[in-house]
Amino acid sequence: MIIKVCGMREADNIRAVEALGVDWMGFIFWSGSSRYVAESPSYLPIKAKRVGVFVDASIDDILQHVIEYRLDVIQLHGHETPDYIQALRAVFHAPHYDNCNCPTCKTLATMPLLIKALPIATNEDLNSANVYDGLVDYFLFDTKATISTAAYGGTGCQFDWTILDKYEGNTPFLLCGGIGPDDAKRLHDFHHPLLAGIDLNSRFEQSPALKDITKLKAFLYEYNQ
Repeated sequence: MIIKVCGMREADNIRAVEALGVDWMGFIFWSGSSRYVAESPSYLPIKAKRVGVFVDASIDDILQHVIEYRLDVIQLHGHETPDYIQALRAVFHAPHYDNCNCPTCKTLATMPLLIKALPIATNEDLNSANVYDGLVDYFLFDTKATISTAAYGGTGCQFDWTILDKYEGNTPFLLCGGIGPDDAKRLHDFHHPLLAGIDLNSRFEQSPALKDITKLKAFLYEYNQ
């Protein structure tokens, strides 16, 4: 099961969270977020995969961040269309990257894993996943915001997980949205054949982008029992 901690920014905090053994760490490159990463931290994870979170970014912007941050995973958290995703994939599959030994081409020769975040509030919201099935490696099912200021995650609220009982796609997913320190047992009781992992963020924070290591450590201990 993938454990992803999102909204990282501070070097010492990144080190401490990585030391807990999490699998993925997310860095938000959308300037509208209170967890926005404007400059590269002095430390980036070595063992945990690096996830870049983008909201309606240009493909060039994503490529620049993949190169600078050596991203392992791209998370699309906006209104990106299937055509956009196909265009993004085509850039990484360009044959000339395989014929060049420069660091940039070596980086772009391998397509990072691709996540499409989808906001969920009702059964009907699951239908939005259909057009992306097979185009991305994972879905991230997040709480659908009710206010524009939290339109792209970080609400701290949960949606009704039983809605996902009706998900019958082929793409595995991460569960996101308001998962907190007291949810380990509830997560153990939640089952779906395509559940691939969980995404932790705002409810484990002391302040935006600063994770509470004590809370995370206690949660992970209980979750892994």
